[in-house]
Parts: sequence; C-alpha cells; structure tokens
Amino acid sequence: MLYAIETEEITKRFDDIVAVNKISISVKPGELFGLLGPNGAGKTTLISMLSTIAEPTSGKAKVWGFDVEKESSKVRENIGMVFQDTTLDDRLTGKENLDLHGRLYGLDGKTRKKRIEEVLALVELTERADSIVRTFSGGMMRRLEIARGLMHHPHVLFLDEPTLGLDPQTRNHIWEYIKTLNKVEGVTIVLTTHYMEEADHLCERIAIIDHGDIVALDTPEALKDRLGGDVIILQLENPDEKSKLCEIYDKNGCAKIVSRHNGEVFITVKNGEHQIPHILSLASNAGISILAVSLRKPTLDDVFLHHTGRAIRDKRASEIEQVGFKIRSRRK
Repeated sequence: MLYAIETEEITKRFDDIVAVNKISISVKPGELFGLLGPNGAGKTTLISMLSTIAEPTSGKAKVWGFDVEKESSKVRENIGMVFQDTTLDDRLTGKENLDLHGRLYGLDGKTRKKRIEEVLALVELTERADSIVRTFSGGMMRRLEIARGLMHHPHVLFLDEPTLGLDPQTRNHIWEYIKTLNKVEGVTIVLTTHYMEEADHLCERIAIIDHGDIVALDTPEALKDRLGGDVIILQLENPDEKSKLCEIYDKNGCAKIVSRHNGEVFITVKNGEHQIPHILSLASNAGISILAVSLRKPTLDDVFLHHTGRAIRDKRASEIEQVGFKIRSRRK
C-alpha cells in the first residue's frame, strides 16, 4: 500500500464557516504524522472526517485504502481513536474497559485476554489492570485510552490532543509511549496538537494548519531550516515604528523579516550573535529605540508566526469551536 491516508481537497463547512478547506495530504504506512495548530484551526474536524465521525462537505479521503464515505465500516475496522475528552467508563476496571472494547470489535475470548495483557504491558499499566478507572490519575487514564485504541490491532491510530491538560512530566511519559507503540506495533499515527514541543519531538512530518488551511508541510527540521539562520527578536519602545524598521532592514539586506507581532519584530540572520551590533546600529541611526533584544534558534512557533503573522499560543475560542460546541450540545 502506497499511503495509509490520502485526501483530495477534503472540505468541511458548518453553515457559513469553513472548518477544513480543500486539504490534500498523504501519510505513509508506519509514519508518525502531526497536525499542528491552535484551537479551532480545523485539526479535530479533519480527523473526525478521516475516522468517519463527520461527513465531508466535499472532496475525497481514503484510510488504509478505503473510502471514508463509501466504505466507512471498513475504515472503522482499521482505525483506533483516542479523543480529546476521556471516554472511559470510570466505574469499570482497566481490564474491563479493554475487554468491552475487544468485544465490540468481535475479538474472541482467547484473543481478548492475550491482547489485554499486551497493550497493558505496552503502556505500563499491568499492575493496575484490576483497579477501578476512577482511581486512575489523568496520565494513567490517557495511557489506558491509548491501550484501548490498540486492542483490535488497528493499522491507523488517531490521537486527538493526547496530552491536553497533563503536567509536563506526565506529558513526556506519554510521548515515550507514543514513540514506542509506533515502533513496536508498526501502527500509523496521526497526532493533533497545539504543543510545539510535542510535534517537534514526536512527528516525522508536520502539517501546520490554521483556519482550515495547511500553511506548511514538511519535517520539523526542514520547516525550521526554511527560515534560515538564527532568530533575533527586537522589542521596540514605539510599536508604531515597526514598519519603518523593517524597511531599513529590507533595504540594507542584512536580515530577513519573519514577522511583526505586537511590539516586536522577528528577523532571521546568519551568525546572529555577530550580527546583533549591526542590527542595533541601524535602528539607532534611524532614531528607533530598542528596549530589548534576544537571540535563539528557530522553533515551530516561528514557522507558524512566519506563515500566519501570529503565534500558536495566541489561541482563543473561535467561531468554529463555538459551532462545534453547539453541535455537540444538540447531540446530548
């Protein structure tokens, strides 16, 4: 099989809002693929269509060779899903949750028993197999949900914000479980996240998505390398002088403007530590006061900032999220 997932201009509209806009991607079998973007960018909507939870408004998509609309039952047989919100039954034990999932997928008793032992060992929950889930920590529940998603040997596993709300230490542990299951199980993983470090640490390739559009797609290193050099951040005393300063740098050719954001100017240069005096001298000669300057290597947030003009962490509830909330509320 050439691709585990393949989409062709897949689109989803909610009334007048375009949540996913003509996205075309391909994911190879065994790949750990990331969808990175702020809340409301369209990440969850995209995987909802790929997992047959939502129907596309237009476009096509195949998962493990099966059409998500025409062969939805076949798609569901070949995928696992870990949602943003926990869907475990907290009145059952960990083993009982896994057993129920296995029964729903038609696994016989012998197969269920063997598989439960395997997936519990994979996420290091063997000793808590008989514990009631309501006694689990948030990280343990997340690990159990990942184990449940693997019960029926899926070829593709969707992880929707798998570490949302977890503390940094637990998040790092979940990262290691995800990398392990990708290698040990050989399962194709599609991960949505708004954590830059998570995407950078885990994913072989990343699609950066914003307002339903993919604005960049490549390996994490390639995305950062495209910016070129080091990132210098200049904080101006007068934010209104940003355009003037950028024109000076453009004319001088000493730096590449990445973005202007609030009262700061982001630029990239080669050998940044040696260029800072010249950068500051140009601003001083133009009568522009710089309050602070910092230097660092490019991050995925810089990539997002370059393509969208804002940082991923500048997220807030969007119109799309509000529509999604209303739709979910109607279902209850």
